[in-house]
Amino acid sequence: MKFRISFFFAVYLMVSIAIAQDISQYPVEVKRLLMAYPETIVGYDGTSIILYNGTKIAYTKGTSANHTDLLNSTNLGDIFAYEYKRGLVKDIPKNYDPGRIRSDKLLKIMYGSTSEEVQKNLTTIIWCPMLVNQKLRVTKVNGVDKQLQKISDELDQHPELKDYLTSSGTFNWRKIRGTDRLSSHSFGTAIDISVKYSNYWQWDCRCTSEDVDLNYKNKIPQLIVDIFEKHGFIWGGKWYHYDTMHFEYRPELLIME
Repeated sequence: MKFRISFFFAVYLMVSIAIAQDISQYPVEVKRLLMAYPETIVGYDGTSIILYNGTKIAYTKGTSANHTDLLNSTNLGDIFAYEYKRGLVKDIPKNYDPGRIRSDKLLKIMYGSTSEEVQKNLTTIIWCPMLVNQKLRVTKVNGVDKQLQKISDELDQHPELKDYLTSSGTFNWRKIRGTDRLSSHSFGTAIDISVKYSNYWQWDCRCTSEDVDLNYKNKIPQLIVDIFEKHGFIWGGKWYHYDTMHFEYRPELLIME
């Protein structure tokens, strides 16, 4: 019964909003959110996105002035502060971290606000059964499990990549090292692979200071990155504060109009 009420409420909201405002007039980033998360985000009223349960989250075009403010921002618009670029990327500017800025409020409503809530929506997939054959737990919300299974199926056809595909983890309710911010692993939407061939900025600088000057390093093949991006996952190797083992489901950053 709860599902039925939520479903019809969502339909009511979508119809009401569609009548009130033409979606073509929405900000580009709002349209990307609507397309990326249709299960959760059902509309926009001109100032806030509207979620399936009636909750509203204010949307303002990104206004945070500096990198530290962006990382700690609660402004939904700030998640788009840095453009995420598909394909091979070189010469990443200092502090250019597309995808590191997240909306915890949105993520908690979508995937769960506690470890227990998130775990209720987890399922197990077999990761690269021919090459790796690992059991991984990921969320079913927003079809993340289905997208990761597609990635697994495609990577499994590339034996030359086998050494890079072993996963070091998916779901893990925890804070990002050196911060009070939740990791995307907390929501069952992220996967780490290939620790042996990975580079992580905090390992290299032996620090947690965001102001550190870094020398970018990466050993992950571009083909792996391309396959993940094709199915809605961004790569931590495109951050100035690089984390080359890390991929997370963020289709709103990959959708282009």
